[in-house]
Amino acid sequence: MRRNSSVWGSLAVISLAFFLGAYFTYAAIQGDYGLFRRAEIEAQSADLRQRLAQIEADVARMEILTRRLSDDFLDLDLLDEQARDVLGLLRADEIVIR
Repeated sequence: MRRNSSVWGSLAVISLAFFLGAYFTYAAIQGDYGLFRRAEIEAQSADLRQRLAQIEADVARMEILTRRLSDDFLDLDLLDEQARDVLGLLRADEIVIR
């Protein structure tokens, strides 16, 4: 009888160790902080870095255009372009094609 309970105890310990190992392996791969989540976060991070670079380039372009329209720096070509676009102005020697 004693030997039979020893076998069941050993089997229970081995089963518990197996299931704990399986659980932690699953959590390490599929869990909230697992390998797949890390790869997803890294891909998202790369995408966000690319979007940030594009936004920074757009902001730099807008700052240049704003500076060119300021009172300190007047770009006549840009002013002419903006007046034509916003007000719909044309010169007498131009032809509009739609």
